[in-house]
Amino acid sequence: MTTSHQPQDRYKAVWLVFFMLGLGTLLPWNFFMTATLYFTNRLGQAQNTSLAAADLSRDSQVPATPAVPPSDRSYLSSIFNNVMTLCAMLPLLIFTCLNSFLHQRIPQSVRILGSLVAILLVFLVTAILVRVHLDALPFFIITMVKIMLINSFGAILQGSLFGLAGLLPAHYTAPIMSGQGLAGIFASMAMICAIASGSELSESAFGYFITACGVIILTIICYLGLPRLEFYRYYQQLKLEGPGEQETKLDLIREASRAGKEEFGVSAPKSQPNNKSSVRAILRNILVPALSVCFIFTVTIGLFPAVTSDVKSSIAGDSAWGHYFIPVSCFLTFNVFDWLGRSLTTITMWPGKDSRWLPSLVLARLVFVPLLLLCNVHPRQYPIVVFKHDAWFIFFMAAFAFSNGYLASLCMCFGPKKVEPAEAETAGAIMAFFLSLGLALGAVFAFLFRAIV
Repeated sequence: MTTSHQPQDRYKAVWLVFFMLGLGTLLPWNFFMTATLYFTNRLGQAQNTSLAAADLSRDSQVPATPAVPPSDRSYLSSIFNNVMTLCAMLPLLIFTCLNSFLHQRIPQSVRILGSLVAILLVFLVTAILVRVHLDALPFFIITMVKIMLINSFGAILQGSLFGLAGLLPAHYTAPIMSGQGLAGIFASMAMICAIASGSELSESAFGYFITACGVIILTIICYLGLPRLEFYRYYQQLKLEGPGEQETKLDLIREASRAGKEEFGVSAPKSQPNNKSSVRAILRNILVPALSVCFIFTVTIGLFPAVTSDVKSSIAGDSAWGHYFIPVSCFLTFNVFDWLGRSLTTITMWPGKDSRWLPSLVLARLVFVPLLLLCNVHPRQYPIVVFKHDAWFIFFMAAFAFSNGYLASLCMCFGPKKVEPAEAETAGAIMAFFLSLGLALGAVFAFLFRAIV
């Protein structure tokens, strides 16, 4: 193979498939989180239903089945968000870590298709249970088990996709990140439409879950069509041929001195790294983007939505803006500008993968911690509010989200390109692990940031 024989991505078909895969990765979970109010409200409805059933049984002189006490149901509702975060982040971190080491033992198609089918089944069950009555405690337990399953398979899926994108040119990680960003926009718009329509929570939730099922099915179809595309097959073949064909991709050519050393091993295909020393070597090469993406999401999840969702409008008064302030100013603003930042990497990738500006800009995002904490967050322990007007909060959220999307997407694109083509899939899986580690650390710091306000 030579550079003259490189196929073109006709009609951007591969790019669009990766965009769809990114959308299908996060849209189901975003819809699940959007339906949080449905879950907490249903715990309260279970109490009322059980109490009514108990009254009916008493009138009929038939002993009622013992139910969870009302105080316990109130407790389950109050701890739902915290337990949901724990049940989401721990499996996400654990299974992303496992995927980093075990992805060579399980075929790529099994990991991706198996995860998509498993998530599809979970959402089908979730949609069916909307129409099925359950007492509070069983409903709570089943919901947490579903959250753990979604995030376990989601971790394997996400790690596998970033590993898969690592085999292609650098900018093919961007459509995955962009698709994930668009998933947040869809979820935010669904939340706003539900508020505007005044529909019941159960009906809105059922719509979320059925839509998620449809998106997953479309994602499966897109993935099944990927091996039929010549552009994708070309880069898959490069991985199998090893470093002897490294010169066929201009964006993967290493520094001249290092490339010269690699030429001594062209006669034998390079085996995929499958031991601890090779993983450590890859980690050393990608340490800067890996730590950067971890830090980015630690700061982001530490503030959003734990702190930002508690900001109150200073101008709403009794107007309808009070109902739309958080859905629009917090969630929609974040998701739109996060998506814009992710999408910008398809146009420009400044600074470069070896530039010191990248980690510097990542560290500079710490400025958003005091800026957002000093907005009109309520309730708060300390009365100091510097940025009370809604406009300040919206401006900070836009910059906060845009920097998150752009810098995170850059890091995820650059990571697999700092290693050899045969190591790119492992590098992509390791990058996904550090992304998940950032999410988990951010969930921990969220309690700290909220407590110091």
